[in-house]
Formats: sequence, structure tokens, C-alpha cells
Amino acid sequence: MFKIYDISMTIDENVQVYKNKEEKKPIIRNVQNFSNAKAYESRIDIDVHCGTHVDAPLHMIENGETIETIGLDKLVGNARVVDLTHVEGGIGRADLEPFGLQRGDWVLLKTRNSLSEEFDFEFVYLAEDGAQYLIELGVTGVGTDGLGIERAQPEYTTHRPLFNNNVIIVEGLRLKEVEQGTYFMVIAPLKLTGIEAAPARALLIGK
Repeated sequence: MFKIYDISMTIDENVQVYKNKEEKKPIIRNVQNFSNAKAYESRIDIDVHCGTHVDAPLHMIENGETIETIGLDKLVGNARVVDLTHVEGGIGRADLEPFGLQRGDWVLLKTRNSLSEEFDFEFVYLAEDGAQYLIELGVTGVGTDGLGIERAQPEYTTHRPLFNNNVIIVEGLRLKEVEQGTYFMVIAPLKLTGIEAAPARALLIGK
């Protein structure tokens, strides 16, 4: 038998959002119900970087590729969950080297970010030298349990090099219940086009 781990954030009006900015909170409202209609319907207003989401290069690179250019074949396959819950601050090359990561890997960074549902202004992030190490290895993608893969780097020295080297970025994962190891991963972004990101449902399948 196999086990399915839902590693995506639940979207509701109390979901944590980046820097707790009010304008980033989703708005979910009922537009009709059984008091005024024969069916119940709701609408949602959501930032495309809300909750678990896939970034596309346009997010940080002028005229960069948009979300529909990331094929589903790049978002389904084996992934390595690496336990970095002991790390404070930035995840660097020295933190990643012991895991023996390989070319083509999908790497999911499990940190203390997964242990709380409150936004932490000091969240653990991928430092510039950690990003460069993953680029040198030739990984396919990197996922983080922070709402940002970097924190307060003025020139976006994590995002931009990853994008420029065709490394896919997923943010906002929930990995609290997932042990370190290899899993079959499915990440399914909303089928949007022409923009820089899309909310996604993310699953890991293991024993």
C-alpha cells in the first residue's frame, strides 16, 4: 500500500500570507445560497502567490517565460525531501552537500517553516550559495516550505539565477508530516496563462 501526503496549504481567509500583508489575503465570498437561489455558489479573489504555488521566470525577470511554459512533465516524478529543520537563516552549499543530490533531482527543503502556520519574518530561505550549488548540480526544481525562496536579498540572488538556469521554483509547501526520503511527487498548478505564477495542489506518494 502507498500513502498520499498532501503538502499544499489550505486556502482560506486565515491562511498565512507573505509579510502578513492585508492585500495578499484571499477573499472568499458567497454570491448565492439557498435563501435566494436554488444552488450555492462562491467566488474567490486570490493572489497567484497565495499558499502553495509555482513561480515562473516572469516573476523576477523582465520578459521572462510565463506559467504555461512549465510542462506538467517537469512537475511529476521522483522528489527528494531533505530535512533541514536544524538550519537557522539561509540554507547554503554546506547544508546541502551531505545529501548527495544528483543532476535532475527535484529537491524539497523541509525546514522549521513547516512547523508553524504563522508567518515568520525570519523564515528559513535558500541562500545565494545554496542556489548556486543546486544550479551546478543541474537539479530540475526546488521546493521550499517558506512563502519565499529568499528573504531580503535586494537583487533577488536566489530567484534570478535559478530562473536563468531553468530551475523550477515551488513555494509554500507543508512538509511537517513528511520524513526525509524519496517520494513520487505531483504538483498541479492551476491552468493559467500569460502570468508569472499559479496556485497549486502538491502531493507526495510514498510507502
